Amino acid sequence: MPITPIFSPAEKGRPLKVAGFMSGSGTNILKLLDLQKSLESEDGNSPFKVLFLFSDRSDGACAGERIACEAGIPYFSHDIRAFHRLRGIPRSVSSPQGLQARKGFDEVALKLVTAFDIDVIALGGYMSFITLGRCVNVHPGNLSLLDAEGKRKYVGDHAVLDAIAAGETELRSSTLWTDQGVDTGPLLMVSAPLPVTLPLPLESLMKERDNLHQVANEHQERLKEIGDWKIFPRTFELIARGRFALDEKNRVYLDGRPVPQGYREQ
Repeated sequence: MPITPIFSPAEKGRPLKVAGFMSGSGTNILKLLDLQKSLESEDGNSPFKVLFLFSDRSDGACAGERIACEAGIPYFSHDIRAFHRLRGIPRSVSSPQGLQARKGFDEVALKLVTAFDIDVIALGGYMSFITLGRCVNVHPGNLSLLDAEGKRKYVGDHAVLDAIAAGETELRSSTLWTDQGVDTGPLLMVSAPLPVTLPLPLESLMKERDNLHQVANEHQERLKEIGDWKIFPRTFELIARGRFALDEKNRVYLDGRPVPQGYREQ
């Protein structure tokens, strides 16, 4: 079965063009920009370039404008709350009306992606459901773990809490090539593990949900440092160098070899 690189630098003859999408602090985008700057300093050039930042928030909660200004790249915002409020339509994509509205919201981003000839979108803490393709997302869960039905065990917004509540002894982040599902796209990378350390026995924590949530939040913050912030930029470097590929069934390959459990660097 033929495999196709997500990006072929030899064919394109230029760096991978990236757009950073964010909603809040943008720490994942910052790490991506840091790697680009580091590669430019060490090698004289980077195999990828972040060309602009886009946010679905236009208030002070998003650091996109500051990050873009410091990086010297364009910044665009299109507030999704105002978009829905002014049209009197729900934000949920669970209904046909909501999904159609989301496609309408994404038309602005699509025009930018097309105008800049973007190859891949970096979803660095972008909180809106997105209908655009060719995106890489980072998720605070080990997406290689499956349940008895073959479905990914720890998906969605509460992946860290769910993993701790299930008795997992370590946590990992994952990067994925997104599709239209919730954390269902092809798995690209899986991070090094973060050991789970509990202040009380799990049985006691399960009775105190506030404490359990606090423990989960603390672990998720620590996981960013050894997980998200390392594999998110590294995934883009590997894509930009032509090392990641997909086959017709969206199975992932690295350097021509299948990596069904996600690529893990030692």
